[in-house]
Amino acid sequence: MTKVAIFSSHNGSGFDALYQASKSKILDIDIPLVISNNSNAKVIEKAKNLNIENYIVNDKLFPKVDEKIVELLNRYECKYIFSSGYMKKISPLITNNFTVINSHPSLLPLYGGAGMYGRFVHEAVINNKELISGVTIHEVDENYDEGKIILQKTLNINKDETAQSLETRIKALEQEAIVDGFKLCLK
Repeated sequence: MTKVAIFSSHNGSGFDALYQASKSKILDIDIPLVISNNSNAKVIEKAKNLNIENYIVNDKLFPKVDEKIVELLNRYECKYIFSSGYMKKISPLITNNFTVINSHPSLLPLYGGAGMYGRFVHEAVINNKELISGVTIHEVDENYDEGKIILQKTLNINKDETAQSLETRIKALEQEAIVDGFKLCLK
């Protein structure tokens, strides 16, 4: 069974998708560890409720954040990391030693890079009058949203689409894409 750590700064909706896929035996994974940089992140409460080990790791608590993260990943024998809305750039110390997977709410390379996340992506897509959008599951490297693409899923943008309605639809598509992306990674 492959061990996957979750990195999240907020709600960790991708964590929900992976946890459900592991419990229903769709994915042969175990999630032994959740790490957040935000002490108010809802993902920490979710992890506690599921009896999953969880840690707040940030520069206020640890002078060497990356080294602490690597220590935890090794302690829990995690081979993979899923970045579920983790709002910190992940260091090469981590990306060079673990497989880090991210879900991005656009069809990369479009609408990627620093500052392009959540509603900012959807607003840009709508403002540019795109006809399709989607989700990209990709490996994380030292640059924002430039890692190897694992999978993309698309949807057509409705004529009366708003950034908010698009975000809702993309989040639903993302749940499916995350699980399908991990199926490909674990082959």
